Amino acid sequence: QVQLVESGGGLVQAGGSLRLSCAASGRTFKNYAGAWFRQAPGKEREFVAAISWSGSGTYYADSVKGRFTISRDNAKNTVALQMNSLKPEDTAVYYCASRNSISTKGSDYDYWGQGTQVTVSS
Repeated sequence: QVQLVESGGGLVQAGGSLRLSCAASGRTFKNYAGAWFRQAPGKEREFVAAISWSGSGTYYADSVKGRFTISRDNAKNTVALQMNSLKPEDTAVYYCASRNSISTKGSDYDYWGQGTQVTVSS
């Protein structure tokens, strides 16, 4: 089992930045890939970014490329999402997820956090 807890969400103006953090406990998290997904009101959950267990491989949704950066610190069992140049359309609940290998599909992930709200005002 892996337990995931997100933090760092909040309210920010368009063009601003936020840094989300996902703290993991339980099984050896350093052997697991990490990812971020988001779900806006009335919309389906969508992939945002993913990182391999080593950190050497990353994937991003086209909508966040060049603005968001995913990273991890295996010594601290954390995965972070640095979000810059935020837009109102980035408003959503952001979820951290983990599985044994990197994927962009939410249905592939075994472990999920409870989510953290990000609101971007125009």
